[in-house]
Amino acid sequence: MDSSQTPCLTSLLVFENTINKELIRSLHVYRLENGEENEVEREFLLRKDGPYVETVAAPLLLLQGFPPQELFEGRVIGLWLCSFAFHAHRLPRFFLIPSLLSISRNPKLKSIPTLANDLQMIFQRGCGAEDRGQAKESSKEACTKHGDNHCHPKRNLLVLDQDLNCLPNSVAASELLKSQQTEQNATGVSVKKKRRADSKDVARIALEDLAKYFDLPIVEASRNLNVGLTVLKRKCREFGIPRWPHRKIKSLDGLIRDLQEEAEQRQKEDEAAAYAVAKRRMMLETEKESIEREPCIELKNETKRFRQDIFKRRHKARALKNQYLSVLHDQMSEVDE
Repeated sequence: MDSSQTPCLTSLLVFENTINKELIRSLHVYRLENGEENEVEREFLLRKDGPYVETVAAPLLLLQGFPPQELFEGRVIGLWLCSFAFHAHRLPRFFLIPSLLSISRNPKLKSIPTLANDLQMIFQRGCGAEDRGQAKESSKEACTKHGDNHCHPKRNLLVLDQDLNCLPNSVAASELLKSQQTEQNATGVSVKKKRRADSKDVARIALEDLAKYFDLPIVEASRNLNVGLTVLKRKCREFGIPRWPHRKIKSLDGLIRDLQEEAEQRQKEDEAAAYAVAKRRMMLETEKESIEREPCIELKNETKRFRQDIFKRRHKARALKNQYLSVLHDQMSEVDE
């Protein structure tokens, strides 16, 4: 990078290695004074029991050809999972920086200034945008005009604009949020507010906790976990789950149930056929267990073809049944005549 030009960070993406959790990569995009963009890829080794070091990095992510501006948290590129994404052109209202990348919570980051300096700049930019937003809100005092020309300013509860499962802006805001147990409705009756899970509880949710509810729709799973739907989707991206696996597991359960019924019928007629059906059922059960362990796995092509055959047989059976009922109805009509 030319030292004579002052760079401006426009994007920062941090990726975690899905095999070696201590290995991370960062992709920095800087805009120079002449308008050109400079993309820099770095690799770091974040040892739990040792110092943080920057290693020599070959441009693995850049060679994939993905525009950095289109990458987001939860995106998987090979063995790399995006855990943090910052884009200056679409600055969010609130930042949620992982604990590993927070300098205040992880002081060892200061030993790798090429990453720590950019993270500090992002944090300061987020705080500055927040302060400007609060100043703008306070300068525009909303009031309601009454017949006596008196002005009553509205209560400005900025805390309500936050995600209740995310870290609030400050300690004071956190205390205010915890103290708001009830609110007054239009009739003045006190209504209990449902409390969401604390941020620490959300951070402690593991993949094993999510796996308990893979057989439920994602809305029901979020209720059972006592977290919001947005928070649950964010946790899924952290674990590399692109889609909630409820539909895949439900489909496999239906196929396993059908094979169980077919095996009981074949047992009386043909033992060889019954054995083949039981073998396929065991294969489906094994595939279901694999998806519960690794939800990002897609259904096997053989399973998809088998499911399609089941759908065709059901459709054909319904068509024959409807045809039979139609013929029977016509015969009854002729008899009545």
